Amino acid sequence: MNLIALRMLTGDRAKYFGILVGLAFASLLITQQGAIFLGLASRTYQFVADTPQADLWVMDPQMQHHSDGKQMLETTLARVRGVEGVAWAVPMYRAFAQLRLPDGTLRTCLLNGVDDATLTGLPGDFAEGSPESLRHEAAVAVDLAAVAGKLSVSAPGGGSRPLMIGDQLELNERRGVVSAVYRQRPGFFWDPTLYTTFSRAKQFSPGTRRQLTFVLVKVRDGASVAHVQRSIAGVTGMACRTSDQFAWKTAVYILTQTGILINFAIAVLLGFMVGAAIAGQTFYNFVNDNLRYFAALKAIGASDRRLAGMVAVQALTAAACGYGLGAGAAAFFGHAVGEGLAFFLPWHLLVFGAVSVVGIAAVSAVIGIRKLKALEPATVFKS
Repeated sequence: MNLIALRMLTGDRAKYFGILVGLAFASLLITQQGAIFLGLASRTYQFVADTPQADLWVMDPQMQHHSDGKQMLETTLARVRGVEGVAWAVPMYRAFAQLRLPDGTLRTCLLNGVDDATLTGLPGDFAEGSPESLRHEAAVAVDLAAVAGKLSVSAPGGGSRPLMIGDQLELNERRGVVSAVYRQRPGFFWDPTLYTTFSRAKQFSPGTRRQLTFVLVKVRDGASVAHVQRSIAGVTGMACRTSDQFAWKTAVYILTQTGILINFAIAVLLGFMVGAAIAGQTFYNFVNDNLRYFAALKAIGASDRRLAGMVAVQALTAAACGYGLGAGAAAFFGHAVGEGLAFFLPWHLLVFGAVSVVGIAAVSAVIGIRKLKALEPATVFKS
């Protein structure tokens, strides 16, 4: 009977392809938009994920995300180091700064200052130069992805050239020299990111009493991270978060405050609704056009349950084919665009897409099954 059901499904090529198009479109839109959303979400906390050395992040309690720029007093660092269970604690500066390129072009950049002694917090991959080059006078490291783009400068013969090691910059009207070029995964914020030492970052920045953005903390082996976290918060009065907590807080704030979450949710819902409408209507017409065959099967003894099973097999087969086509197209799209577009396709999203497409097929099947329940076997003998 299942084989008969499949032959009925593929026998009407026009309606079969119509059902596949609806399901594939829903699968494509749900998977593609979901992957882009997850890609953007992962970029919101890229800075935290790329600083894996720290178990805990100490920050101002009002800080909403990693680039919020709310600073603390430097005395906080000494108080954190005095907490039992802390293996080490280092300072980090992070704030927006005004950058003037060698040709006079003004840009806004994110300036990160890492611990002078250990350089903890630096990206691990350098394309040119080395972390030790940041110890030179006025030295800064620039992002490889930006040197030929937002940080490109005018060339003497016309056109532009990438920013290179040895070029002089101005950060908040203070001299800086490019000493290294690092590689880093794309982040959510579009401003180029520069790294230097903590003491030099304070020199580049306007003179204020509060110039400590984060304290990065490593918990001693054998100590409870949760206990040390509570102790630091109690001693300093500052917020103390694990890397996962800080990444989650950043992602939630940015995605909800920018409206990205709502926009992508609407896109996914629209894909579900359009796919359901196309597949549901086409499947209903398919069942309606094949009523005489179902009536014949019912007349020779097929039960309503058996007919419902045939319709379910047809719906699930169409769902599997449509989902495969849509998910495959979405994966190919993500592979084709590469890192130019935020795209992250984990298996969880594939499962969600499969469940959504099966749900659409199930709704379509229920519509057809309800039609068959009211079917009289005598229909087959009517002219």
